[in-house]
Amino acid sequence: MQLLYKTFDDVRHENGVEYWYARELYPILGYSRWETFQTPITKAQDSCTASGGDVNDHFQVIERSIKSGMELEKKIPDFKLTRYACYLIALNGNPQKEEIAFAQAYFVTQTRKLEVLEQRMGELERLDARMKLKITEKEFADMIFSRGVEKDGIGRVKSRGDRALFGYSTKQMKERLNVPLKKALADFLPNVTLKAKDLAAAMTIDGTRRKGIRGEWDIGQEHHVNNINVREALTKSDIYPENLPPEEDIKKLEAKHRKEMKLLQEKHQAELQEAAKKLKGDSN
Repeated sequence: MQLLYKTFDDVRHENGVEYWYARELYPILGYSRWETFQTPITKAQDSCTASGGDVNDHFQVIERSIKSGMELEKKIPDFKLTRYACYLIALNGNPQKEEIAFAQAYFVTQTRKLEVLEQRMGELERLDARMKLKITEKEFADMIFSRGVEKDGIGRVKSRGDRALFGYSTKQMKERLNVPLKKALADFLPNVTLKAKDLAAAMTIDGTRRKGIRGEWDIGQEHHVNNINVREALTKSDIYPENLPPEEDIKKLEAKHRKEMKLLQEKHQAELQEAAKKLKGDSN
């Protein structure tokens, strides 16, 4: 039996999205005849429906042209399958077949890898959004300070923005999300809210400079209006930032990623040293 992780990916097609043809899949799942492969396909379709999925989205019925004798072409029925459909077929296949057992293990492994990858990508995106917000807020604070707003006033301007964006003051949002008062609210916000705050602050920076605005009240009003506009854009998409659950403290997330990077660097260094030893041994 050929290893599935080679053959399964060998019959994968891609045209913007990945897909598989059932007639190319059934031999590598241990089925010798197309007719007998209809049983796991039917069971997989039933499983799809039972889990709330749309069978037509995952098991597209098609006709394909193949060459027969004398170079003539004939059309045969087939299914265009998503990865999820392939997974369901493997789960509903004959468990006594070695290929099916391997397929099931393959999908469990691949699903877990995708889950971990998606989690890491989400974390990195949030870390990036938080860093961008820090840079924008530093520019924001420096700009309005140069326009006559003292340190305490900067905090009041930012809080006006939060009230416009969330419908609550910064302090109230911390209480709402159980954020310690001494910690930054933004360190617990989800990615979409971080980007919303970043956009509103950038709009205030731009508007303040273009309009030549000065003083706490006028700059605060500009910031208030910009946050109202950003909130309206969010709520039109049924996103209410005050109702989004808090995320993990960004400081803990940064520490976790620093630790992972350190471990990766140590592993890479060890591999380089091992390769150097082997190279030195071969030269002797």
